[in-house]
Amino acid sequence: MISAQYISERVQQALAEDVGAGDITASLIAPDALASADVITREAGVLCGKAFADETFQQVDARCSTVWQVADGDHLNAGDSLFRVTGPARALLTAERTALNFLQALSGTATVAKDYADRVAHTDVRLLDTRKTVPGLRLAQKYAVACGGCYNHRIGLFDAFLIKENHIAAAGGIREAIVAARHIAADTLIEIEVETLEELDTALSEAPDRIMLDNFPLAALREAVARTAGHAELEASGNVTDHTLVAIAETGVDLISIGALTKHIRALDLSMRLT
Repeated sequence: MISAQYISERVQQALAEDVGAGDITASLIAPDALASADVITREAGVLCGKAFADETFQQVDARCSTVWQVADGDHLNAGDSLFRVTGPARALLTAERTALNFLQALSGTATVAKDYADRVAHTDVRLLDTRKTVPGLRLAQKYAVACGGCYNHRIGLFDAFLIKENHIAAAGGIREAIVAARHIAADTLIEIEVETLEELDTALSEAPDRIMLDNFPLAALREAVARTAGHAELEASGNVTDHTLVAIAETGVDLISIGALTKHIRALDLSMRLT
């Protein structure tokens, strides 16, 4: 899902804002000094972002070489060594923060996704991310979500219809919006948001691919599952937290979308030390 070009461009942008005209502190070190450094995690989590870290060291100095002990998607325990990087000491120190920023943020996203996925492993529900991502890092975060065991919703505004309340109002109603979507791109997934069971019935009459149940109480979710009877995928959405997730999953909905997977980032605590 993530191309080498995408990774290269994101790393280039990150280094440009950090290094600017040059790392003046690294200039204290002799240009011919070589070093190795170990990167460890100070807490448990799920790794994500290897390619971004590798690309960072390579862009700073192609003589840098990394040897990894773990792979994206692997579980980490506190104190685990992630990789050793060897190369010019100046380059290691210049690349350190950018490389760790990518690793910490993406591993943090993957860790949250794994936690949520584990909570509902006893059900058949699939957990989806949303478009609530850090600008410029959407594909990276969606990759991290997949590394953690959850699934991707649409990538952007271009690859699926998601007809929400404002679209419905502007289009003239639920039926009108679905008909128009099918006319525009019949082969594209059509999902429509409903806020009541009555709206659900209206949507079902037009046979969309997926129906989003917006902020439905648990009893209404169970009733929606019974009424739909598998004729469309049902996605629960709205204020899903680690406290409400399991109860929602156990209603029998097919999907749950969770903005917190990518919106509330808490970076994994990583550290690099020269050896």
